[in-house]
Amino acid sequence: MRAIWNGAIGFGLVNIPIKLYTATGESNLDLDMLDKDDLSNINFKRVNATTGKEVKYADIVKGYKLEDRYIVLTPEDFEQVNPEKSKLLNIKQFVDINEIDSVYFESSYFLEPQKNGEDAYKLLLNAMIKTKMAGIGTFILREKEILCLVRPYEDKILILNRMRYPEEIRSFEDLKVPSAKKPNNDELEMAESLIKQRATKFDPKKFKNTYNEDLMKIIEAKSKGKTKKIEPKEEVSSKATDLMAQLKASLEAGKAKAG
Repeated sequence: MRAIWNGAIGFGLVNIPIKLYTATGESNLDLDMLDKDDLSNINFKRVNATTGKEVKYADIVKGYKLEDRYIVLTPEDFEQVNPEKSKLLNIKQFVDINEIDSVYFESSYFLEPQKNGEDAYKLLLNAMIKTKMAGIGTFILREKEILCLVRPYEDKILILNRMRYPEEIRSFEDLKVPSAKKPNNDELEMAESLIKQRATKFDPKKFKNTYNEDLMKIIEAKSKGKTKKIEPKEEVSSKATDLMAQLKASLEAGKAKAG
């Protein structure tokens, strides 16, 4: 893996030099975009909107339109914005991770200690494991101020979860959500029973992305001149039916599977 950020974690007056690595990756098949006539690859170019000519990446600058003209920004301009945050991930508070709604979480990154930072890194890791707390902080990554959470992962390494700011969470007030009407007691008890029947300890290994495998079978079949027969699937009705009957059937199905 290659580090995407070098800096330090600010933990009180202690600075822990670290490197940031992407912790996740896409599992999708690498599909190319082709011209349907001759199957040539489709290329995307950066084109000047006025002249229509292609522009080299080295000749592209960033700018902000203020009133009726663009103000061009240089790398030096970005460095002047909170320069202390460019190389310092400052932990401002420690919280119980269970207090944070998952809607705030984005991508994950591994944190690796740099030379001479191993002892302080291990100290912070073990302290958070013992207190069961996680650190909230900010730093600058690719010209953006990132809100993040630093926490232990498998009690072996520190991991960083990039977070959304509150203003980035959209309001759901305009959506048609159920009213505060109390549900039928019998239905509620049946729904609770169904939840308890399927309650278990989370094991991510039980979940596997099978879409790619199924798609690969179709690709391999087509390469041999075969086509896979599509089996019609029963559509799920969006209309309200007998909810109690559906709940009972779900419970019975669960019991039969367990049996």
